[in-house]
Amino acid sequence: MARLNHPELLNSVLQLLTDDGSDAFADSLRILVNEAMFAERSAALGAQPFERTEARKGYANGFKPKTLSTRVGPITFAVPQVRGDLDFYPSALEKGIRSEQALTLAMAEMYVQGVSTRKVSAIIEELCGSSVSSTHVSQCAARLDADLANWRSRPLGAFAYVILDARYEKVRQAGRVLDCAVLVALGVGPDGKRQILGLSVALSEAEVHWRSFLQSLQTRGLQGLQIIVSDDHAGLAAARRAVFPAVPWQRCQFHLQQNAQAYVPRLDMRAKVAADIRSIFLSQDRPSAERRLAEVVADYSKSAPKLAAWMEHNLPEGFTVFSFPTAHQRRLRTSNAIERVNQELKRRTRVASIFPNESSLLRLVSALLAEISDDWESGKIYLDMNPSIPPSS
Repeated sequence: MARLNHPELLNSVLQLLTDDGSDAFADSLRILVNEAMFAERSAALGAQPFERTEARKGYANGFKPKTLSTRVGPITFAVPQVRGDLDFYPSALEKGIRSEQALTLAMAEMYVQGVSTRKVSAIIEELCGSSVSSTHVSQCAARLDADLANWRSRPLGAFAYVILDARYEKVRQAGRVLDCAVLVALGVGPDGKRQILGLSVALSEAEVHWRSFLQSLQTRGLQGLQIIVSDDHAGLAAARRAVFPAVPWQRCQFHLQQNAQAYVPRLDMRAKVAADIRSIFLSQDRPSAERRLAEVVADYSKSAPKLAAWMEHNLPEGFTVFSFPTAHQRRLRTSNAIERVNQELKRRTRVASIFPNESSLLRLVSALLAEISDDWESGKIYLDMNPSIPPSS
């Protein structure tokens, strides 16, 4: 297989693109990836072709064709082979980014364990390009799991704002399909950027699961919390008070508005109730919100006494945000930041539908969240952590 030097390589690709335009994307990608794999093999061997050196770790052993389905169609690459004790596979042909690997493995586990359907088998064929062996799945899973475990256990630090939430996925266990809770923590650091601080997967959202999850964040060095934002999960409430008893809690205002509808006695009252609750939360400061709440409670005390009592007791749990900088309040009023993450998780996990085990679910969710977190950390600032506007009273 003739090698090209860098100028020749680039000239060859440019000529292809100039002559054939977008029709040459596949051939250009094949040339570039083949050259990258060849260079990677030389680096792994510690020697160039035909070079005599004591640093050599093995020997080249030709090439093996491998056809992959890509966004520009199927491409047959020449995968460099080695002989000797060296374990080599070019990173340029790793099956996509971490989430794609995890999704492939999740589907493959279903296939290997005999719980697949025709649809699952078709997806495996499309993702992997061939049938999937249990050995291949195990090898890929071991490599990916180690990387994701390191990410989940990485040291944390100071995060002023933390948002917590849970979602559910279907998991097969002992012949039954059960709801498995996925707990997620999002944090805003001193640089004003978001991170996914951690996640946990278990067949329960009870206090013991939440407590263990929050303690794991604490053990990894989470500190400097000024507020925790979440919905009113019963298990979370008890765990939060046990692990972070001194940290103020902001109950999600969006969920409060939804919860209130259960106490509205007539359908024709719902729009007005929603508008009244919004008027409370959109008050200029906490004293104004408390005055407006008293007015609304009095207004409903006769027409909807259960609603009035519920409002009086629960809505103040959404007022904590008034103690924080005005510029931050919109971001902290609700758990919407993590809800959008959950929507992305749902978009990807619904392909699998039912996971064969908790490990498979943990792998896919970890990979997706790691990618989301990486994008946030390299992207724009979410909040200016040194706002010029002082907090409202």
